[in-house]
This record gives sequence, structure tokens and C-alpha cells, in this order.
Amino acid sequence: MLRTALRNVFAHKARLLMTMLAVLLGVAFVSGTLVFTSTISEAFHKSSEKGYADVDVSIRQENGDAPQGRSTVSPLSQRTLEKAGRLPGVASATGVVSGFAALSDKDGKLVGDGFSTQGANYYAGGDGKGTDPRYPMKDGTAPRAQGQIALDAKTAERTGYQVGDTVRMSVNGPVRTEKVTGVFTTDDGSVAAGGTLVLFDNATAQRLFAKPGEYTEISLKADPGVSQAALKERAEKILPADAEAVTGKKLADDESKAIESSMSGMKTSLLAFAGIALFVGIFIIANTFTMLVAQRTKELALLRAVGASRRQVTRSVLIEALVVGAVAGLAGMAAGVGIAAGLRAVIGNMGAMPDGPLVIEPSTTLVALLVGIVVTVLAAWLPARRAAKIPPVAAMGALHAPASTRSLVVRNTIGALLSAAGAALVLVATKMDEGGKGPMGLGAALLLIGVFVLTPLLSRPLIAAAAPVLRMFHISGKLARQNAVRNPRRTAATASALMVGLTLITGLTVIAGGVQKGIDKMASDSLKADYTVSMANFTPLSPAVEKKLAQSDEITATSPLRNAQARIGGNTEYLTGVNGSTIGKLTSLDFTAGGWSGLGSGQKIVVDDTTAKNKGWKVGSRLQVTYEDGAKGQLTVGGLYKGNEMIKGILVDSKAVTPHMSQVADMQVLAKTKDGATGAVKDSLEKQLGDNPAIKVQDKKDISEGVAQTINILLNMLYGLLAMAVIVAVLGVINTLAMSVFERGQEIGMLRAIGLDRRGIKRMVRLESLVISLFGGVLGIGLGVFFGWAAGELITGAGLDTYSLVLPWGRMALFLALAALVGVLAALWPARRAARLNMLAAIKAE
Repeated sequence: MLRTALRNVFAHKARLLMTMLAVLLGVAFVSGTLVFTSTISEAFHKSSEKGYADVDVSIRQENGDAPQGRSTVSPLSQRTLEKAGRLPGVASATGVVSGFAALSDKDGKLVGDGFSTQGANYYAGGDGKGTDPRYPMKDGTAPRAQGQIALDAKTAERTGYQVGDTVRMSVNGPVRTEKVTGVFTTDDGSVAAGGTLVLFDNATAQRLFAKPGEYTEISLKADPGVSQAALKERAEKILPADAEAVTGKKLADDESKAIESSMSGMKTSLLAFAGIALFVGIFIIANTFTMLVAQRTKELALLRAVGASRRQVTRSVLIEALVVGAVAGLAGMAAGVGIAAGLRAVIGNMGAMPDGPLVIEPSTTLVALLVGIVVTVLAAWLPARRAAKIPPVAAMGALHAPASTRSLVVRNTIGALLSAAGAALVLVATKMDEGGKGPMGLGAALLLIGVFVLTPLLSRPLIAAAAPVLRMFHISGKLARQNAVRNPRRTAATASALMVGLTLITGLTVIAGGVQKGIDKMASDSLKADYTVSMANFTPLSPAVEKKLAQSDEITATSPLRNAQARIGGNTEYLTGVNGSTIGKLTSLDFTAGGWSGLGSGQKIVVDDTTAKNKGWKVGSRLQVTYEDGAKGQLTVGGLYKGNEMIKGILVDSKAVTPHMSQVADMQVLAKTKDGATGAVKDSLEKQLGDNPAIKVQDKKDISEGVAQTINILLNMLYGLLAMAVIVAVLGVINTLAMSVFERGQEIGMLRAIGLDRRGIKRMVRLESLVISLFGGVLGIGLGVFFGWAAGELITGAGLDTYSLVLPWGRMALFLALAALVGVLAALWPARRAARLNMLAAIKAE
């Protein structure tokens, strides 16, 4: 039986090629993802180790949670640095201070957009005359005074800046003009990932990112023979309040873990789409083995007649699947390595990752091989089992053993139950808010599988609906329709491969359209302001920006959104400081009780209804408040409003919180102009702010387009990933048609003999392919719309109340056209092969 199985594999190499390609593509995606993510993780890990090579112990403040626009880091003093430098076993102590610093390129655009854009100090020792070993100068000299900076070598190369050039940059809003005095090299992981690092002299960096004479971190280098653990123990004796000592090894490990954690989402997404491709591939593999087994029914029956048991027949087919899976798995692993190498080269050329070798872990090879084998064997198990159950006498009497009525009834019953359970679970999940994600995912999977099981039943009425169109093609159209429903199971398996891909594509498009419309409505409903002003990467914005805007003749009202920490009722809360006298002109919030009245006095607050409900507050509630500097006060709830993703939380007049803040910074500034939002006004405001690349001046349309751009980028990435499933589906259609042509050789020869010409044969095969593909497309788009609606209900319950269902008719028409194109392209080779059959040889063949 083993020899028979191996002989069958080698005897049907062409027939199994498409099956191997389907498995190969899925395995390549899996192995490529694993190799690529391992390579990136290892590269960043090595980069982290290099970056902390000169740090044996770091003294730093413990960070707490802070809202956007606020920092809880309390800088370390010069005195602590001097104490650390005198510790036994310390070779050197370096004061570190850093923060956001946006650099403009020669075209005025932000450099490192989307990556880390950092500024730091060049620590030249206590006397300011030494060198900083962290940043060796490649060209020029280190910054020694205000107005001087040094750039990392990669940024200098990308921007074309050289020593002596003048650059424009920003730290927290206002534009600064600095002179480049030096270019340095660094092993900083964020720089290797495409970010920028700008160095200031120590005093300037302290003034910008902390306070004069204070640091955010102190790095210690140990004397030879002193371990990091021993030095950490000594450093702990001089720690100020709320500070900690951490070894360099732990810092490198933590950074490496953070990188792995940030990449886990990408890795999971890529593996999910690889799984989808493999799932689609299962249909093709099962279809292929079903047809191969059907073509060898007499052969298998003969084996049974001469003594082979059912188990041996099943095992024979599974051995074929194992061989195919093993070969496809190894080939897929090799293709995956190529994919990973290509991705690394592309991202490396973009400067978005450090250099490093391609990492191929033994577990990746094992996973690729196992995936190929397990998927293929599982897909072949049902056809093998079905073949073994056919009685030898029945098998010898007919080439095809039709499915029994009982088996079809059982299949339809199971499909109906799965579909009903899945649909019910999805509908229940839409009412469960955020807790409904798991049940909805399970329900969607059950419904998708249920529809797949029911597809043979659905194929007849849906394909029959195409009969009026097919009649236009006369006998070729009639034959194509009959051939499409002749074997419902085969048609179902072929169409389902395309159905899965289009279900996901359509569902994602529907969700994206609804989110986009929801964001548009939220912006228009909650904002009266013509413009919002913020930093490009949403870091804290200098209060000077709001003052500058308020002085403009074109501005009629402004208000900051300024976060401040306070304690209310023993709990830490974050107050948002606003201009109490103008905020009502800049926002359009829906109050459920009370209103803006009295907010400008600094004694009242307005609170979103969710926070108020959780805290048990209502209009008139008096709250005892302890501000950031320890000062105490009392605030009264003056209004409750419906919060949204743009404006929510506790709003208070900025006069009440600003005097108590150690660092005053805004999240953003709202502004209303005389002439409304126009291109000329926007250009004027940007000029008044110094054409600063680090500052975004956005109207409602810009906010919406920014969200739309992000959504479109994500959608395009997802479309690209799902294209793998569509490619696999194309292979499935080709595979099915090619084998169908082989099976119907006698029939095609007879049609040719009674007068159907080659063009009619080609048209028949193409129309059959088109009908099957459109059948899968209609099912996929229908399911996608349902899942998109259900996910939208879940999103609405989770907080985006403005979400509304948007049916992208244009894109759905495009997806249906894509399904039709798949059918046309997939039929090219099988149709040509059918037309070229020798009619006499085909009729004569058994």
C-alpha cells in the first residue's frame, strides 16, 4: 500500500501541483512572518545591548500613569549626580535629560515622522569641558552653548544637513533656529528604527526638558571587577524619594521585551492572515483529493477486492497527502525565508530597523513542516474515509459514486444548525458592548463554517438565478449552468475559497466606512471651533502657542485643553483646564443637566455623564480637591454632558489649575476665526506660528481626512494580506476546472463530435468558472455586509455613538467584478485544454 501511495503521487504530479501551491503559499506566509519577526526582534535586541553597553546602573524616577500632555517624572538633582559619582566602584556618572524635539528638513517637513523624535543632553562632565562617551563625534564638535546642536549621523544623511548648517526645530511649540556644530554616531535603538536624536548642551537641555540643574536619569559606569548587582546595591543607599536603581542588563532586557510586545500585534495579524490563506487552502486540498479519489474509484475498489482493508485504503490516500504536505511545507519554508529577506531589505532601505542577520530558528522550520503536513492530511482525511467506505462492487460499476440522500440531509442539517447558532451568537454579541468581542468572533466563525456546509444546498437556487443571462450564450451557457450544479459539493468547495476572502474584505470595508462617517459626525457635532492646534505627535504643546493665537486679528475665541492632576475624594483624577468664558463658543456638547454657566469663575466644573455616574456625582455636588502642589480647594459640579472620544472628562477653568501645575502644557488649542475655516486663514495661522513642522493646524475636514488616511492605509495593508487568500482561491478554481475537464473528457469529445466547436467548448468552461466565482462572490459580500453591520453595533455600544452603517456600493461592485475576473482568468488554461482535446481519443478513452 505504501508503494501504491507513492506511485500515485508521482503518477499525478501535474494534478497535485495546484494543491502543493495552495499549501506552499500558506506555509510561506507563516514561515515568512516567523522569520521576519525573529529577525527584527534579534536586531533590536542587539541594538538595545549596544545602547546600554556603557550603562551598568541607571538611577531614575518611577513613572506613573499620566494623561496625554502631562508628565509625572520628577527630575533628579545635581546633588544626587555628585553623590552617585562618589560611590565606591563607580568609574563615571552621567546626567541624562531628554524629551521630544521635532526637527525640520530642508523642505520644512518633520523628520522622523511616525518614529521617535527625541532631544537629549551632551554631558561633558561637571566642568563642561569633557566628552560624552555615549555620543562619539563623527564630524565637527559637540554643542557647548545655547543655539548649538548636534545631529545623529543617520538623520544628517537623510536630511543632507552638514556641520555649519542652520536648522529649524521645535521642542514644545515655538520655532527654534539652531546651528549644527557636530554629527555623532549612536547605537540608540529608536534612531536605528528611523527616528531622530538631537543633542543640546547640558544647560540648554535641562532648561528645555526639566529644570536647571536637574536630570531625568543618572547613568553609572562600574569600575573593572565591580558587578552590576553590587553597584546597584550601593546606588540604592543614595536614592531620593520615588527613585529606583536599575541594572543596565535589565534596561536592555526591558527594551527588548517592549519591542517584542509592540511587534506581537503585527506578528499576530500576519499569522492570522496566513491562517486564513491556509483555511482557504483546505477547501482546495479537500476538493483535489475528492476528485483524485473519484478518478481512482475503480482502482481503489480493485485493491479492496484483492484484500486491502478500509484502513489500508484510507492510509494510502493519507500517505499521498503526507508526501504532498511535506514537500509543500519545505518549499513553503524556503519561500518564506525569501519573503522575510525581501521585507527586511525593504524596511532596511527605509531606515526603519537596525542592521542584523536573517534569523531562522529551528522551531520556525519545524512549524512550517508541521503546518504543511497537518493541513494537507486533515484536508485529505474526509475524501480518504469516503473512498474507503465505497463497496467494491458499487465502485466497479460506476466511475462516480453519487452522494446518498441521507448524507446530504445530514450535511444540510448540520449546516443549518451551525449557521443558526452562529447568527444567534453574533446577534447576542451586538448587545454586549466591549464584552461581546469573543462571542462575536466565535459566532462569526460558526456562521462562516455553517454557510460553507450549506453551500451545496445554496448553489442550485443561486446559480439557477443566473439562467436568464446564461441563455444568451445558447448551448454553451446551458451546459455551463448544468455543469456548475452537477456536483454541488465540488462547486461549494471551489466557491467557498473565494467566499472567505471576500467576506473578510467586504466586512472590513463596511466597518471602515462606518467608523469614518462616525468620526466625521463626531467632529461636526462636538466642535464649533474652526481649528484645532496640536503637536504633530500629540506631545505637550507650549502655552505660548495659545497666547500667540489669541493675539491674532483673525481669531475671535481660543481655549486650551490643559491636563492637570488632582486628588478628589481620595482618588487621583485628571482635570482638563479650558477657557471658561469661551469654551461654549468652541464646543457643542449635549448637556443632560446644567450647563456652562459659572465655569469661568474657576469654582465650577462640568463632567461627562459616564464619569459622573461612576463617581456618584450630580449637578450641585461639592468636591474637595487637592491640587498637584498640595493646595486644597472646593469645586462644584455645574453641568453633566455626553462625552465622546474628542471631548470627555472633567472640565474646569484653566485659572483654577494652572497656578498649581509644575509644568504647564496643553494637549491642544481650540480656535474660532472671523471668516471660518478657509485655506487662506489656515495658511495665515501657520505663518503666524512660524511655519512650524511640529505643529498641526487642522480644521474639521483635516481631522476627518487624517482619520480617513489612517483607515485607508490599514485597509490597503489588509487588502494586500487578504490578496493571499484570493490567490489561493484562484488556484482552487483552476484546479477544479482542470480536473473537471479531465473527468469530462469523453463528454467534451462527444460534444465536439456532434457539432460544438472549439470556441463553444472554451465558452462553456469559462462561463462555468464565471458562475462558480460569482456564486462565491455573492455569498462572500452578503456575509461581509452582515458581519460589518454586527461589528458596527459592537463599536456603537463600546463608545462611538456616532457610528452608522455605510454600505460601500462602489467597492462592493468592484469586489463582485473582482470575483468575475477571478473566474475569467482561472478558466483560461482549463478552457484552452478542453478545446484542444482530440475528440476521437477522448471518446475512445475509458
